[in-house]
Amino acid sequence: MKITLIVPGWDVHSFWRIKPFRFPLLCLSTLAALTPEHHELELVDENVEEIDYDALEADLVGITAMTSQAPRAYEIARLLRARGIQTVLGGIHPTMMPDEAMQHADAIVLGEAEGLWPQLLEDGEQGRLKKRYMCETRPSLEHLPVPRRDLYLKDRRYKRYYTSIDTVQTGRGCPFGCDFCSVTQFSGNTYRFRPIEDVAKELSAMKSQLIMFMDDNIMGNPKHARELFAAIAPLHKRWFSQCSLNIANDDTLLKCAAESGCDELFIGFETLSNEGLQEIHKNQNLGIDYKKAVKKLHDYGIAVFGAFIFGLEHDDNTTIQRTLDLTNDCDMEEAQFSILTPFPGTSLFATMKAQGRITTYDWSQYDFSHLVFRHNNFTKDELEDKHLTAWKEFYSVKSIFTRLDPKKLMSWCLIENLTFGYHSQKIYRNRYKGTR
Repeated sequence: MKITLIVPGWDVHSFWRIKPFRFPLLCLSTLAALTPEHHELELVDENVEEIDYDALEADLVGITAMTSQAPRAYEIARLLRARGIQTVLGGIHPTMMPDEAMQHADAIVLGEAEGLWPQLLEDGEQGRLKKRYMCETRPSLEHLPVPRRDLYLKDRRYKRYYTSIDTVQTGRGCPFGCDFCSVTQFSGNTYRFRPIEDVAKELSAMKSQLIMFMDDNIMGNPKHARELFAAIAPLHKRWFSQCSLNIANDDTLLKCAAESGCDELFIGFETLSNEGLQEIHKNQNLGIDYKKAVKKLHDYGIAVFGAFIFGLEHDDNTTIQRTLDLTNDCDMEEAQFSILTPFPGTSLFATMKAQGRITTYDWSQYDFSHLVFRHNNFTKDELEDKHLTAWKEFYSVKSIFTRLDPKKLMSWCLIENLTFGYHSQKIYRNRYKGTR
């Protein structure tokens, strides 16, 4: 059977199209590695190449979709089904909106697909696909095959990815229950880990010296994290990942991370307001002095990529400027600014839907850059303007050269800052072209 796996493209104006965010997805390359050898297999990522429908000769196509990609995923599925190709939708959006997704595909996969992929392919080969596939229990991460990264990086496509970095996953799940996050709904509220020896073996075989661990919270289990860091330290890789801010309270773990090659951590600060943290149940941040926490990470030589959310109930016209002041005072290396988004599957979505506050179900706008619910203090245009201005100001040339340590001015950090700066300025100009 000929199988094609597809990643739908992001909207052309989305920040997620910026090259530092453009990585080969592990979900599809892992499924590719689980595909029996007698199948022919190709992988198409619309973010780096166009789909050639005339040349596509697949018997079965699998499409993954996050929420803002859903409209494009559905469009691709419609075009393929019209050609008589069996089409399967999976990923976080179809998992959270199964009844909707079923209208656009021959089959859907709910949750993680590793435990059922071979059976789905066998059913597809026999022409008897079920409408839904779902594992009764979340799959074990033991002995997962090495992802088929070669399928992403064939020909010249690799130049369109951020290819100085390889992506690896060591675990899934998160015990925290933040209202805006769907990780626990999709991957569980406890941690599952790959065997450390499997991770170390995979890293040893990689030529790249810079690794992005795709875990949702790589230091969430301190004991496991220390063992992992001890195992990878001799490999002399440089790495970055996501973790929660309470890591700043654990000097021993920070020291282990730094010694294992940790260059940067993506951390959810979300808001400067304690009321805001309580509103979204981000209780692990309560009582932490943000400036001291950032300084602590800097003391260990770890850069900080701070994530902030605008549009909480207690936000007002001073919120964004106070956030920018903090990032500048802390000399924060990088920052991501998002508009609060009630993604399907989250408690935030359920609450706002029950309150009748959601103003659109156009999933393409669920991209962290649009206001999709009725806010008490901002109109849609006001908050979107302020959000875009935050990107523009933080990544201005003046801000970049004020925040960054001179030692980092010729490093990957400067390259990413300038790339974000160029993209934010471009979106800003396009948004206000002819109006200002």
